[in-house]
Amino acid sequence: MRAYCTVTRPSTWLFPSTRRPQQPLDPSGLQRAYHHAKRRAAITKAGGIHALRHAFATHLLEAGADLHTIQRLLGHRSIATTSRYWHLTHASLTTQAARLDLLTNLPPMPPSV
Repeated sequence: MRAYCTVTRPSTWLFPSTRRPQQPLDPSGLQRAYHHAKRRAAITKAGGIHALRHAFATHLLEAGADLHTIQRLLGHRSIATTSRYWHLTHASLTTQAARLDLLTNLPPMPPSV
C-alpha cells in the first residue's frame, strides 16, 4: 500500500475510477480484475473478492489477533459483524490440542522441602 500511495499519490479516493478519477473505483471493475487474475493464475476454486476478505480475517484470528483489531481493519461498526468471521478451523483445533498435550508431558514435580 505504501508503494502504491507513493507512486499514485491518491488525493480523493485510494482507488479512483479509471474513467472518472473524481469517483471511486466501481466494485464491478474490481470483480472483473479479480476473476481475470484468478484465470491467469489457473485458480479454479470458487469464490470472489469477499472470500479474500474472509480468509484475511480468518488468518488474523488464527495468528492470534483480537476481534477488536480485526473489526477496525475490516471497517466494521459493530463487533457482532466481525464476530461472524469467528470460527474454529482444523489448524486452530490442532494447535489447541497440542497445547493441552504439553500439560500431560510435564516432568514430575520435585519433592517439597
